[in-house]
Amino acid sequence: MLTIYGRDRQRSGFCDGVNRRDFLKIGGLVMGGISLPQLLAAEAKAGVTRSHKAIINIFLPGGPPHQDMWDIKLDAPSEIRGEFQAIKTSVSGIEIGDQFPMIAGMMDKFVPIRSIVGARGSHYAHEAMTGQGENNAPAGGWPSMGAWVSHLQGPVNPTIPPHLSLMYKTSHQPWGDPGDGGFLGVKHAPFRLVGGKDDNRRVESRENMTLKDITLDRLADRESLLHAIDGFRREIDSSGAMDGLDAFTQQAMGILTSSALAEALDYTKEDPKLVERYGKGDPEFRADGAPKMTENFLIARRLVEAGARVVSLNFSRWDWHGDNFGRGRQDMPMLDRALSALVEDLDNRGMLRDVSIVCWGEFGRTPKINGNAGRDHWPRVSCAIMAGGGIRAGQVIGATNRLGEYATDRPVTFQEVFATLYQNLGLNLRAVREFDLRGRPQYLVDEGVKPISELV
Repeated sequence: MLTIYGRDRQRSGFCDGVNRRDFLKIGGLVMGGISLPQLLAAEAKAGVTRSHKAIINIFLPGGPPHQDMWDIKLDAPSEIRGEFQAIKTSVSGIEIGDQFPMIAGMMDKFVPIRSIVGARGSHYAHEAMTGQGENNAPAGGWPSMGAWVSHLQGPVNPTIPPHLSLMYKTSHQPWGDPGDGGFLGVKHAPFRLVGGKDDNRRVESRENMTLKDITLDRLADRESLLHAIDGFRREIDSSGAMDGLDAFTQQAMGILTSSALAEALDYTKEDPKLVERYGKGDPEFRADGAPKMTENFLIARRLVEAGARVVSLNFSRWDWHGDNFGRGRQDMPMLDRALSALVEDLDNRGMLRDVSIVCWGEFGRTPKINGNAGRDHWPRVSCAIMAGGGIRAGQVIGATNRLGEYATDRPVTFQEVFATLYQNLGLNLRAVREFDLRGRPQYLVDEGVKPISELV
């Protein structure tokens, strides 16, 4: 066990009870073969803007109402149509819900999918993180999208894990589940950057974000940290113990010896006008969902820019069995602002062609509005919106019937979306084969599943 002490200063308010001395405890972690000057040089290089293939996966916990977002049903009866109107977009012939005027003005860069099918009906993030249902899982479990990418493509920057999660731990635990390494192993599980309601009551500040239970202001105290690690590394290298350390712990040590990740998380370094463009988030945990942190859309872009390949995040709580339209007027404009800002920001930086974005939930909502002015669970059809990654944007994929009950044109499965995202990264769907813990071959997607042909 290595304990690294930071600055001796009075502190309060941490849930771990540390008051006098900040400290990091790293159980048997070390990174060998790299000198301190090399680490600092790598950190300097990490600050150079670069673009690489990446995915930002935005999960809307609870099931967003498809017929109030991208698939407005003006010809349906009032008990189905609801209160929102359709508005024109920048692409002739495409209309979306009136709570999304910013996305409407940029529709040439988006693709709403109105016909997602195959939802299992469970309140979980699993299908949006893995492309698979929970049933018939292979030995070791299904790897998440980020785990596959981490395994096949590895890190862009050795101090930035390729698979990062901004998914808050939610009281309904499946809504905060970013997936794991599955049969590919814990090495490829997401590196979780934020905690939950019990970890941080309010989460809007950089100081309250956690890195493997290490607050970022502690991580920033790098002078004593680097001296301690440099000395410890020399001792452990001479003993030959480095040979016994696995890649996961070496990666963790690499992260701790560079400020690149901490700096990427610090969005206050951005132009205040850009931060304002993303909107002001709401850091409170309400009920069993996630906070409405619009700032995390900006942080996701910063993480990708620093070297992440897959970043997942969750936003708010969309299980609106009551007051569907009141909740929609609160949450939809925040999503509209943050998502449009993300796409605009990536485009301005020359990154949009390389970075794929998908935004979706686990299922849709009932066509008929219930007695509480809400919509109930409806796994028969749901929606998504995509952007970036070189897809042919400015079109709509799929359609539902007049009441929004089922797909009438071009049904799209979760796996087809995954296949599209993987192809955007340059992965060969059929050439990649790995074996689960029982030795059975597994692929990125099931046999016969292809990318969405209209997009690629």
